[in-house]
Amino acid sequence: MKSKRVLVVGGAGYVGSQLVKRMVGEGIPTRVLDTFWFGDHVLNEIQPLEVVKGDVRNSDSVRVALRDVGTVIHLACISNDPSFDLNPRLGKSVNLDSFLPFLKECQKAGVSKFIYASSSSVYGIKKEPLVTEELSLEPLTDYSRYKAECEKIIFNENLNHMVRCVVRPATVCGYSPRQRFDLVVNILTASALTHGAITVMGGSQYRPNLHIDDMAESYISLLNAQESKIDNQIFNIGSDNLTLSEIAQNVKDVIGKELPIKVKDTDDLRSYRIESRKIKDAIGFEPKRSVRNAIEDIVKNFKDNKFGDNLFGSDYMNIKKMQDLQLG
Repeated sequence: MKSKRVLVVGGAGYVGSQLVKRMVGEGIPTRVLDTFWFGDHVLNEIQPLEVVKGDVRNSDSVRVALRDVGTVIHLACISNDPSFDLNPRLGKSVNLDSFLPFLKECQKAGVSKFIYASSSSVYGIKKEPLVTEELSLEPLTDYSRYKAECEKIIFNENLNHMVRCVVRPATVCGYSPRQRFDLVVNILTASALTHGAITVMGGSQYRPNLHIDDMAESYISLLNAQESKIDNQIFNIGSDNLTLSEIAQNVKDVIGKELPIKVKDTDDLRSYRIESRKIKDAIGFEPKRSVRNAIEDIVKNFKDNKFGDNLFGSDYMNIKKMQDLQLG
């Protein structure tokens, strides 16, 4: 009989902590493997929960974490381009070099289902009105290149009868127990709350967005889905395709102040909109929340004093935390 225990690799991260909270709340036997670079406090109130403090690059930690596991959700990575560029060797070792050895350990442990978090950034710049899963990958950074490489590894390796599924999420936004303010919607919201102004780099570039609760819900839907509908499949997951200027206007509308919106030039010309119809057609999943809802959630938690005094400090910015830990 296959184990129903689910291992969330990177389960103490921004998405992981919100996902784990949802999984435990729904009675799913859950285990987390994480380095806890950002601290383990975000999981303290989530019970019952099994936790393995370890590195995905360490085979001993991986073997302990994989005992009696039926499904793996792989979220672990050095995320966002500035953090990745701070220490490219570290980024490569975590995001790419560790991946095939980890998959092999999953195979040895008898894991029956593997869900990998890639990124919609693997598409690069596209002229198409909506980017579907069939379009070519043209990653622009090492972060997205390694995501694309890991996708190839998943589908090219002989992993017996393991069900394999890749998701390419939009940029996630909203409140999490392990909050981040280095993601576009969250950055603009934090800037408005603390600086009384919003600065937009460019403004006309489109970005696909996804509320963090919908991100968590999509993983739970994949866990519960009929295996034949997700095996060897790639799914985009996104909701609102908005320009940066439209996101800024949403922030202004929610906060309800006469916030100035300042526009600056940028070299970052990435602009794309993703189509997420495939996952709806396959398993019926469809996002229910909006960017506006994500902004409202952050504002509410800010007013409830859930954050520290410095929203742009190392507790909320990946690159600053890596610098504090001397990982760069």
